[in-house]
Amino acid sequence: MSKLYLVGTFDTKSEELDYLAVLLRRGVLPVVTVDLSTRPETDRADFSARDVAACHPKGAEYVLGGSDRGHAVHAMGEAFARFCSTRQKDISAIIGIGGGGGSAMVCEGLRALPYGLPKILVSTLASGDMAPYIGSSDTIVIPSVTDLAGLNRLSRNILHNAAQALLGMTASPYLRPIVEKDSLGLSMFGVTTPCVTQITAQMKQVYDCVVFHATGTGGRTLESLLDSGYLCGVMDMTLTEIADELVGGVLPSGAARLDAVARARQPWVGAPGAVDMVNFWAPETVPEKFADRLFYNHNANVTLMRTTPDENEQIGAWIAAKLNKCRGPVTLLIPEGGVSALDIKDGPFHHPEASAALFDTLEARFKQTAQRKLVRLPHHINDPAFSAAAVDAFHSLQQDH
Repeated sequence: MSKLYLVGTFDTKSEELDYLAVLLRRGVLPVVTVDLSTRPETDRADFSARDVAACHPKGAEYVLGGSDRGHAVHAMGEAFARFCSTRQKDISAIIGIGGGGGSAMVCEGLRALPYGLPKILVSTLASGDMAPYIGSSDTIVIPSVTDLAGLNRLSRNILHNAAQALLGMTASPYLRPIVEKDSLGLSMFGVTTPCVTQITAQMKQVYDCVVFHATGTGGRTLESLLDSGYLCGVMDMTLTEIADELVGGVLPSGAARLDAVARARQPWVGAPGAVDMVNFWAPETVPEKFADRLFYNHNANVTLMRTTPDENEQIGAWIAAKLNKCRGPVTLLIPEGGVSALDIKDGPFHHPEASAALFDTLEARFKQTAQRKLVRLPHHINDPAFSAAAVDAFHSLQQDH
C-alpha cells in the first residue's frame, strides 16, 4: 500500500509536524515521516536526516558533516530529491512545511515527483514569489500566515486545513481513463489565442491537446513533459518567452528553452509567435533604460514593449541556433503577415523593419535538412490559413516519424 509522506525539519518544526501527523493518521493510508534537519539529528521521524542525507551522491557526511548551514541546506535538498525519485511508487501524496531553508529543501523533492501526485507545501514564504522554489511542478502552496515557530490558534487552523486537503485528494484519487489519446503540447499567449484555438479545434479529435500559457513557467513545463515522454509532439506557436529571456522581461524562457526538442526527437512544428513583445508588470516596473521605447498597456498590471530590429535579429539567431541542434522532425513556420494580434497592419506593434530582421535572420541562420525545414507563409499568425498550414505540417511530420 502506498503511503502519505510528511516532511520537514524535526529539529525546529517538531510541534507542527507532530500535529500534522495526528491529523493525517485519521485517514486510511499509513503516514511516513521524513526529517530534513541539517543541525544535530533527532530520532523522531521514520526516516532520519541521516537516512535522507545518505542519498546524496557524495554521502551523508557531505551533507551533515560541516558547519556551513547554506551548504547543508543545498546538499540536503539534492539528497531529498534523490530520496523522492527512488520512492515514487511508495508515495501516494506528500506534504511538507518550512520557512526559507525548509521550503527550499522540501521543494527539491517535490519537483522530482510526477505531475498529478498530490503535493502540498505550507510555507512562510508563500505570499511572495515562489517560482524559484516550485519551478514548473504542480505543488499546491499554502501560506502559513504565522511563522512556523510553535503552534498557536491560527497555525493550528492553517495546518488542519492543509491536512484535510491532502486527505481529500487521497480519498478520491484521479483515475485515468483506460484508453487515452496521445498528448500534444501547444504554447499560447493572449495575442496568439486565435491561432492555437484554431489548431486545437482541428487536432482534438486525434490528440489530447495540452495548452501551456507562455509565461516562462509554461514553456518550461511543456519541455519538462516532452522530456518525460508525456507528449507525442509539440506545436510551439508562441516563443515570446525567448524575447523576455534575451531582452530582460519578466516572463523569461530560461536558457534551456527548445533544448528538450532536440533531446526528445518528437515531431515539432513552431512559429515565432509574440516575439514582437517583451513583458513587464505595471508601467512603473519597466526599467528606466527602456524609457524611450514603444509600449502597449495590455492591462493595468501588464505592460508590453515592442522589440526592435536589433533585438529581433538576436531572437532569430537564438531560435535558429537551438533548432539547428535538433535531429528529430522539425518544421519552423514564418507568418509573414505578423507574429501577434498587435503585429498587424495598422496595429500598435506593426513594424516591418523589425519583422524583416526576424524573418531574414531565421531564414539565413536556420540550417535546413531532410528532417529540419523552414517555411515562409504569406499569412498572419492568427489567420485560419496559417493554422491550417501548421496542422498539415504536423500531420506530415507525424507520418514520416
